[in-house]
Amino acid sequence: MRRKNLVHDTVTYNTLVDGLGKSRRILCALELLEKMHDRGQPADIVTYNSLLDALFNIKQHDKALMLFNQMKECGIDPDIYTYTILIDAMCKSGRLKNAKEIFQDLSIKGYRPDVRTYTIMINGLCKEGLLHEALAFLSKMEDNGCLPNAVTYEIIIRALFEKGENDNAEKLLREMISRGLLQG
Repeated sequence: MRRKNLVHDTVTYNTLVDGLGKSRRILCALELLEKMHDRGQPADIVTYNSLLDALFNIKQHDKALMLFNQMKECGIDPDIYTYTILIDAMCKSGRLKNAKEIFQDLSIKGYRPDVRTYTIMINGLCKEGLLHEALAFLSKMEDNGCLPNAVTYEIIIRALFEKGENDNAEKLLREMISRGLLQG
């Protein structure tokens, strides 16, 4: 019976941690993590992902990276969502080199990036003006069996138009229409 309560309690705690993080009440969320630990309630990957996302959203990168290390020290392995949170944070803070390294680590660790992970990386590259690298990521994405969605295409198309690469933008627009992602 106690085991069932632990699972239920973890879900409850995770809901609270996530809500506190989203409402930018990070100190309360971190205190709740401590209470979980004190009560013998195991935090899980969902707990840590919520906290990491919240910390990165308020630009507390150092605290987030410390929490990431703490998580690993507790024996909790990052999952694809953890890595996506890290990649997104690195792209948004202009640390594209770090984002690329994390992205490469995904394959090494046996994870398959999903459309959201690729799109975040492509967006980061486009914002830095690295359009040809973004197009290479788009190609790599498709080669790895991950189909881009409308958001992925829109990011690259917009960046291409902004750089005056209208022919490439129109080519991608036609591709997007042919895939049924935009009604033409």
